[in-house]
Amino acid sequence: MNLQESILKNLDIDYSYRLAKRMEQFRTNPVLGYRPAGSRAEFETGEMLKQEMEAIGLSDVRKDAVKVDGWEFKKAVLSYSGEDGTRHEIQLGAYQTTFVTDGPKEFSLMYLGKGTAADYEGKDVTGKLVLVDINQRDEWWINYPVYQAHLKGAAALIAVQSGGYGEIDDEALNAQDIAGPENAPAFSISRKDSDPLKELLERTAEITITLDADSRVTRDCTTYNIVGSIPGRHPDRMVLLSAHYDSYFSGFQDDNTAIALMFGIAKALLASGFTPNNTIVICAMAAEEWGVVDSNFDWSTGAYEQVFTAHPEWVGKVIADLNFELPALAHGTRARIRSCYEYTRFLEEYLSELPDLTQAYPEETRVTSPIETWSDDFSMAIAGIPSMVNDFTGGSFMETHYHSQFDNDAFYDEQVYRLHHELFALLIMALDETCVIPLCSAPVMKRALDGYNASSEILRSFVAMDLISPMTLASLAEKISDLEKMLSDAADVAESRYESRRSLNSHYRALLAEGRQKEAECLYLESREAEKEALRRFKYAQDELVRIDWYGNVHYPHEILLQNIRLIGGAIANLKEQNLSSALRKLYQVDNNAYAFMFDEEVYNHFTDYVLNQPQDRLKWGYRRLMPHENIYALVKDLLQKKEEEPDEISLSGEISHLTRIFQDQCRLLLQTTDQIQSLVHDQFLI
Repeated sequence: MNLQESILKNLDIDYSYRLAKRMEQFRTNPVLGYRPAGSRAEFETGEMLKQEMEAIGLSDVRKDAVKVDGWEFKKAVLSYSGEDGTRHEIQLGAYQTTFVTDGPKEFSLMYLGKGTAADYEGKDVTGKLVLVDINQRDEWWINYPVYQAHLKGAAALIAVQSGGYGEIDDEALNAQDIAGPENAPAFSISRKDSDPLKELLERTAEITITLDADSRVTRDCTTYNIVGSIPGRHPDRMVLLSAHYDSYFSGFQDDNTAIALMFGIAKALLASGFTPNNTIVICAMAAEEWGVVDSNFDWSTGAYEQVFTAHPEWVGKVIADLNFELPALAHGTRARIRSCYEYTRFLEEYLSELPDLTQAYPEETRVTSPIETWSDDFSMAIAGIPSMVNDFTGGSFMETHYHSQFDNDAFYDEQVYRLHHELFALLIMALDETCVIPLCSAPVMKRALDGYNASSEILRSFVAMDLISPMTLASLAEKISDLEKMLSDAADVAESRYESRRSLNSHYRALLAEGRQKEAECLYLESREAEKEALRRFKYAQDELVRIDWYGNVHYPHEILLQNIRLIGGAIANLKEQNLSSALRKLYQVDNNAYAFMFDEEVYNHFTDYVLNQPQDRLKWGYRRLMPHENIYALVKDLLQKKEEEPDEISLSGEISHLTRIFQDQCRLLLQTTDQIQSLVHDQFLI
């Protein structure tokens, strides 16, 4: 039996399943669960995982202290009397805010529709609870109606999911990161429990209810990432496995099974007698779901702190982070590894050479890119550690079960779980048999190149409107043409470098297989400078090219600018035609200006300023990742009012002039950004 076969044979999926179930015992809320950042339940889970690491034989087991904001959610029970006098008691979920009643307390409850600014007109909610509907997937995030309620004087907001999340059952509660201040309290209620309340509130403006709640946020807490390792011949070259152990509700899929998968793989590696060339590090991360107050980037806090403050020296030593999320259920029709662009070539080759594994999907495993902000691998990548994750966003689970009490083992898929054990155990082995990191930046160049596709057509369409002068268009077209040639050349250089690394790794693997350890070690030592250079280029690309929009989606900088240019230029054209509806639909998509349509300016400004004007330790992985912001709140409100008035002839010259200035600013930024990308490619990827 060879080593690969031995590792697969020693995978114990039942062990992993049992460990995932054991994690459910730790909870802040005895009825609903929850083990959030900085809570006692999170601490106790970490202690158990530390003991388990020691029990399965990992070395250098330790707790790395990291600073987070903490949350203890002990209870939120709402009770009221129906019209027949029957007393009803409801378990509420909660968001990361502070609200403590010190026992049952009476409140007046009002129903406020979707909780937008218009819903409060003519209503006094001071000191009252407000019940609102929300669809966070299709409309807006929870922080906006919550802060709107807070500014109107409400004691707290109770949200019911009308769609988007928790769709599996009318009894589903939902929890998400609040992305807002802790003094604007919020809870969640199921559709089943909210419907009778809405019926009562249809007949009367408000009713009296009793709420017994204990939800507390504490800033600047200490929590712990739990770390163990399998020592390798090269202690300073590491392969990292990561997953998070904080959770909403019981967290069986998200992310108990991922933690347990790491432990199961580590246990199998040890049982097989695997002696790695590189140190294999297992890291159970705290505070992934939430961990910092009043930040748009309030998740993945534990991972960010691990690599930016606790162990910044990991950058340059860790050749790959294999992150895990929800690995025990099927997401679509195939397993996918979501990777940074630079690892896609290696992963595709790895998949092509695999032995037959468990058939859990009707289609073969594929690689997809780029990595997204929704899990810890993004924090790792922007720090300079190439990363990947088993992709978990396909299929319906995110809309149905995700972050609800229905995330449990009723939807456990043993075959999928086994496949993920096999797939990533063998990937560790494949990475361990490299002497130089197998990164290829050609896909990075292709993504940058694709971002400029149709740019000339977009820009040319605005010349006739006098938004772009022919001279400016010619200058941009020349720069883009030069850059496209440079990106194409850089992709060719990247392919050549990768083939060289691929050849080195193939030779290294052959030497190891033949037992020629001394020669393999010489080859390894000769490859150190090439690896250092590859990791430096990786980090540089992350710093200069990876940006996010106001909704957390990953883009390159010129993509965001071209999108805004298209939208704003199109809106100007619509206004010139007196077509306000079409113009407003386009402006809705510019930066975060969708929120200008529904909420007070103070709400909009708060959630704009807190992105632009907070220090790095509050913004974490989102720090300086957004492009310059365009605030068109006043303009949107003005256009909405004019649309409502519907006069025969509307004067829109002021709005057109305002948008024209913004349009030209975006064009100037596009010029600057194109120059910067050209400099980056020339200096870092061609030389």
